Amino acid sequence: MASTDGRHRAAVLGSPIAHSLSPVLHRAAYAALGLDGWTYDRFEIDEAALPGFVAEMDGSWAGLSLTMPLKRAVIPLLDEISATASSVEAVNTVVLTDDGRRLGDNTDIPGMIAALRERGVEKAESAAILGAGATASSALAALSRICTGPVTAYVRSRERGDEMRGWGERLGADVRIADWAEAAQALRAPLVVATTPAGATDGLAAAVPEHPGTLFDVLYEPWPTGLAAAWTARKGAVVGGLDLLVHQAVLQVEQMTGRAPAPLAAMRQAGERALAAR
Repeated sequence: MASTDGRHRAAVLGSPIAHSLSPVLHRAAYAALGLDGWTYDRFEIDEAALPGFVAEMDGSWAGLSLTMPLKRAVIPLLDEISATASSVEAVNTVVLTDDGRRLGDNTDIPGMIAALRERGVEKAESAAILGAGATASSALAALSRICTGPVTAYVRSRERGDEMRGWGERLGADVRIADWAEAAQALRAPLVVATTPAGATDGLAAAVPEHPGTLFDVLYEPWPTGLAAAWTARKGAVVGGLDLLVHQAVLQVEQMTGRAPAPLAAMRQAGERALAAR
């Protein structure tokens, strides 16, 4: 846990970063918690600039949020990473301790689990993942903890399929690979996690079954996606990217400030207002 003594700075790093809602969420948390002296900024930082930035962080820093392309690049710069972060070789949270150590964690995975739990999904007999990028590995890690049966990943290339199989073996998950051309079949799973870029699943909207299960679409802008809108129209449960963003940010705030629980409702309301204003 971070101490509030002397350390009051935090920021999100990545490239591109201008779109990030993290400052909105963290600042809302600081306001609700009465942490008047705390600041949270954003910095456009790529892999080449990351070591220099981290090296210059002084005792005023409490922590960092990391987005692409830094989640793996930061690992060699840290003193220790959690088992959760190690399981997917991705760090999205850095906490600086009182003695100057840099600790890495991954709050995306427990954030996904918390977002699903909030919608009443604690277990699933099987699941499907649409896509096989960086977010898909975190989704698979989350599913490995709540899914009692197989997880089928729908991918566009053999290489991506091999990567997902590798993650499955590492995480102890029963992963099966299917071609993206068959992605409409994924929508019949009781839990579907869409990890693809904007527009990639729009063509699947017409294939939503009459009685769908739960869709977790990790996008938050634009929202709703075509798939999420079609899912809602069929009365299926939908968990969105803002849910994920807020839940993982809650865990970051708690780790960086040492204050728990973080104000989930205030953070979500701030995120919703910011998205509505765009």
